[in-house]
Amino acid sequence: MAAVVLAAALSACGGDKIEYADADVGTLYNKAHEFMAAGQYRFAAVMFDEVERQHPYSIWARRATLMSAYNHYLSNDYDAAILAAQRFLSLHPGNKDAPYAYYLIAICYYEQISDVGRDQKATQQALDALNEVVRRFGNTDYAEDARLKIELTRDHLAGKEMTIGRFYESQKEYIAAMGRFRNVIKNYQTTSQVPEALHRLVECYLALGLQLEAQKAAAVLGYNFPKSKWFRYSYAMLEGKGLEPVKLPEDKGSDGEPKNFFDWLF
Repeated sequence: MAAVVLAAALSACGGDKIEYADADVGTLYNKAHEFMAAGQYRFAAVMFDEVERQHPYSIWARRATLMSAYNHYLSNDYDAAILAAQRFLSLHPGNKDAPYAYYLIAICYYEQISDVGRDQKATQQALDALNEVVRRFGNTDYAEDARLKIELTRDHLAGKEMTIGRFYESQKEYIAAMGRFRNVIKNYQTTSQVPEALHRLVECYLALGLQLEAQKAAAVLGYNFPKSKWFRYSYAMLEGKGLEPVKLPEDKGSDGEPKNFFDWLF
């Protein structure tokens, strides 16, 4: 029986249409684990799928669905892993392993994040999926890891905005550039991209002759990031025109906490 199962797995992974021989659940499940232990993750996924197909009401079928997703992930077949994990959740939404299934979906998207010069669809999907993990399972280890990855993902999306904004600025399309830099400041305030975004606003404002706006942006940059190179650059630009950052308004909000003044710019 094991030989028949092996032949079926090899054919399936090669993309051939085949007829699977029936096997008892133990044989299928054990063979799947053998493939996984040997690092043959695609074959393992096929075998776990067979457990579910041949024995859908077995206590092993539920576990096999999630194991199939995991092995697809290990073989870098992210689309298949996501589909398998989603199938698991549709069939067993309240299962104790549901947090892991949601987390696995998020990781599949996260590992497909490309450099900022390319389309960021997977990045946004990763962010949405990671936020879902935190929303549903906030007190779990999965959520803790998701929170760390959310910050990295948001920084990546902000980096994409900065790339586009710098391009527009290089083409002297200052209004379009400012829209991108403002988006970073408004929507990605906790990312590492904000200091540069503020500096680029100073550049764009000065290029358009909007000196007061440039002084305000420089003031906010200096207040939040006084030791950054971007503040030094902005200060030098203003100084070269006989200007300096304006004085900021009262630095306490209605709750008594210090303000970052980002909203004051717009």
